[in-house]
Amino acid sequence: MSNASSEAMILMAGSGSRLRSAGENCLKPLLPLLERPLISYTLDTLAKAGIKTIYAVVGFERHALRAHVNPLIPPNINVCWIDNPAWQKQNGISVLVAAPHVTAPFLLTMGDHLFEQSIVDLLLREAKPDELNLAIDKKLDSIFDLNDAMKVRMRADTGFFVCPRKFFDYLEKAKKNGDCSLADGVRLMAADGLVRGIDIGAAWWQDIDTPEMLACAEQHLRTRTLRQTTESISASTQPGNKSEE
Repeated sequence: MSNASSEAMILMAGSGSRLRSAGENCLKPLLPLLERPLISYTLDTLAKAGIKTIYAVVGFERHALRAHVNPLIPPNINVCWIDNPAWQKQNGISVLVAAPHVTAPFLLTMGDHLFEQSIVDLLLREAKPDELNLAIDKKLDSIFDLNDAMKVRMRADTGFFVCPRKFFDYLEKAKKNGDCSLADGVRLMAADGLVRGIDIGAAWWQDIDTPEMLACAEQHLRTRTLRQTTESISASTQPGNKSEE
């Protein structure tokens, strides 16, 4: 994309009902993941990608969520908080309440998804500003809960998009009884040939909807941290890397 977006929207209006039914009472974006709140990973990743403004759509226990997330916001990012009074409805409604504030194109993601930095960079680099761009994962056998992932011709959508403003129009068209999902809007745009998938290759992502998904993400991050530490130690002990005495 010639002019990379500097705006992003994060949806985190829901109650995290699947985790709550499993006995987890913490607000989902604040779930501890290796001693860090889950949402902090997304905020840092977007900051590194050059995002300057984030539209955070909140609903369930929004005041408590804002109070805890504000200290986690990187200094180079401005967060605009947007309340969704109809947060019990599907996620398409959360996108629509932010429509008056967002310019195009904009990144769209969820507050309970984790991404490697390379996915964000790839999507910003390859996205076409007049189409709905979806980061897709062809590694179907590696997806923890395939039934929970949106499908795009047998490929899994990772919950990360670059959207044009016309996406709002398609969500409005998709409404039934005042409600719609992201998937409803995507299907309508796809019917008009305005949706394209961008394959993330070997890159990793994880949706956090259950305790098992959280444990899977923790294991991946531990393994990655251990590998990076080992590589760093190995590089520092190579001949020629020692500082002069």
